[in-house]
Amino acid sequence: MNRARLRDLGIVIGVLPPGPLNAITDVPGVRVGQTTLISDGERTARTGVTVIVPRDGNIWREPVTAGVHSFNGNGEMTGAFWIREAGMLETPIALTNTGSIGAAHEALLTYGGAHGAGPISLPVVAETYDGWLNDIEAFHVRRKHVFAALAEAKGGPVDEGNVGGGTGMICHEFKGGIGTASRVVQAAGGPYTVGALVQANYGRRPQLRVAGVPVGRILGAQEVPLPWPPRPDPGSIIVVLATDAPLLADQCARLARRATVGLARVGGTGHNGSGDLFLAFATGNRFPPKAAPPYTIRMLPAAALDPFFDAVAEAVEEAILNALTAAEDLTGHQGHQAHALPLDRLQAVMAGQVTPAQPT
Repeated sequence: MNRARLRDLGIVIGVLPPGPLNAITDVPGVRVGQTTLISDGERTARTGVTVIVPRDGNIWREPVTAGVHSFNGNGEMTGAFWIREAGMLETPIALTNTGSIGAAHEALLTYGGAHGAGPISLPVVAETYDGWLNDIEAFHVRRKHVFAALAEAKGGPVDEGNVGGGTGMICHEFKGGIGTASRVVQAAGGPYTVGALVQANYGRRPQLRVAGVPVGRILGAQEVPLPWPPRPDPGSIIVVLATDAPLLADQCARLARRATVGLARVGGTGHNGSGDLFLAFATGNRFPPKAAPPYTIRMLPAAALDPFFDAVAEAVEEAILNALTAAEDLTGHQGHQAHALPLDRLQAVMAGQVTPAQPT
């Protein structure tokens, strides 16, 4: 069966409507670019980089309000402390593997310098570990690959699964990767859009749930082999949230915290060894570089945020599941394999044609 998005399989998550693309790029001005590196030979490459550009125009000259949250902090997101301090996101966001943080950081610094960034720029680069399928010590990602992702960053549909930073990732012991989804929110002055993009690389098989159904228990190792004989650390997830609502920095941080709800619905519990790092930004205010401060900004009242919290939970949940349904079987470093979630079996489970087995 060809790979498909969750809704294409007839499985609907939540009650809020998605945007036209059901992707983070439904938020006006948000662009995504990806470079995927797959090669064999002396050093196996199953890796890449995904970049999110927060708005049309020059993000280095016109930042957006932003907030971050660490559900479990055994991971890295550069620039997070400055976002917490200043409440602003001033660079694109790059997602890659653990060993490529330096290359991506250097690339964003170089690119920013050519596009008007100030002398002290703190790029945002977040990582998850792909060393089971990718020869991570080969440091395949270079500046040119980040430049290529930035050059092709665009609106419109977003490729999912084994692409970009998600190329070598594993989720709930199926093949994982990049996933995205969106929701439309009716609130004061709205409608507004909330979009999520995830790099999903976490979780145990028995914990996987789809719309509350214990799919991971049903499709256990006896049916779909696990990627590894032993069980290594359960991995990490990066979540990037975007909205066109006029939110302040602390409100963005509140949205970022709600990504935990969507993660938990799928079966993520924030293991000790996981880096579950979330960033939310809002483009509803403008900070024109040539305007003389103080700026005039808008904000939604705290009481208006409840539907945004619901939207974040639903979008993150569906984005993770889209990563799983889009990802394909992959053989990588040292012959290691990660099997995709079988979509025909998923549909049968969701239709009630298969009952849970004992946990594996």
